Amino acid sequence: MFIPFGSLRFRFTLSVAALSLSSYLFVASVNASPNLSSALARQQSAAANSSTSNPAAWFAEGQAALQSGDLAAAETAFRRVLSVDPQSGAAYANLGVIAMRRKEWDHALTLLQKAEKLEPKMPGIRLNIGLVKYRRGDYAGAIAPLASVVRDQPDSQQPRYLLGLCNVFTEHYSEAVAVLEPLWPQMSNDFTYLYVLGIAAHSSGKNDLDEKALSRLLEVGGETPEFHLILGKAYLNREEPDKAIPELERAAAANTNLPFVHLSLGVAYMRQHENERAEAEFRKDIAMEPDLPDNYEQLGLLYLDTQRDEEAERAFHEALRYNPRLPVSLLSLGRLYHRQGKDRQALASLEAAEKLAPDNENIRYVRGQVLRKLGRREEAQAELAQAKKILESSLNKQREKLSDTPVPNPELKQP
Repeated sequence: MFIPFGSLRFRFTLSVAALSLSSYLFVASVNASPNLSSALARQQSAAANSSTSNPAAWFAEGQAALQSGDLAAAETAFRRVLSVDPQSGAAYANLGVIAMRRKEWDHALTLLQKAEKLEPKMPGIRLNIGLVKYRRGDYAGAIAPLASVVRDQPDSQQPRYLLGLCNVFTEHYSEAVAVLEPLWPQMSNDFTYLYVLGIAAHSSGKNDLDEKALSRLLEVGGETPEFHLILGKAYLNREEPDKAIPELERAAAANTNLPFVHLSLGVAYMRQHENERAEAEFRKDIAMEPDLPDNYEQLGLLYLDTQRDEEAERAFHEALRYNPRLPVSLLSLGRLYHRQGKDRQALASLEAAEKLAPDNENIRYVRGQVLRKLGRREEAQAELAQAKKILESSLNKQREKLSDTPVPNPELKQP
């Protein structure tokens, strides 16, 4: 589950999530789940054929070590299981959990995908694959495994909420509403859930649900700085910066060190064209969180808009240093290079952006312009035609107009 705490960051109780998976694996084996029973049967058969091998006992040792937090002992035990039973999906799954605890995300994904091939019907593995991809910032990639868990377990709150967040982050707002709205009975007292649901509803044109979420947000909020931050963000997403700024200023006055409040104030001031105040707020947030890419991206957008090209380029590269998967920064670099006549550099940035956001008409439109400038007319026409098609198929033209400068939501992405 998500646990909100003072800074509005969200933290998966990875120890709990991981133990839930590993406990499920072991208990399911005992309870004769067909796939897992066969794995345990293989282990017991191997044990019967060797006086020195006992994979079932090693698995139990690994389970106990994992639950007690002794990751080294747990890893040793599960690798011993694999030495006599290389087809043990449960062992690979628990090794994946160990890698997750160590925040070795790439290694965890490899192990969990191996486990999934061996035990494809085990939903706990797919949930952890979704968790890992979410943690790596691969929100598009997390959708399929999380959706499969929700299909198998439609009442499960954690994967459903995660799936909704991933749909919001990838701008699949109608899908996000469909996933998140059923959580209303359980989560309508959680003001961050209401904020996310409001984003999805507003961006998909579901105004009644947007108003419902905002009204409930006001009911359950209170006077904490965290609440005023979220309420200010909600107004920002509704494109009402004049209402957002007082709420964000109240949050900052109550807790000047509240994470992301200065970033959000900077965005609000920038929307009001108060550029000096916006820059000052981004600098305050950078002083608190120097590795947060959103601050550098917003600074880059500010500099790009005010023709400070050199500073804009530095800011976008700094954002991409902390997170290479930022289509807005890549698109903005493409625009900057195109404006400067550096069309080959522009094309490289735009191609990287398009891989991350293939349905964004702004990326395709600028790429079409660059291809035309490079003399690649047929490719340019195809790209511009695709941009037009995407724009015409949009149900919400205003969202599409602003989709290259979204309100950043780093507080929702912090596991």
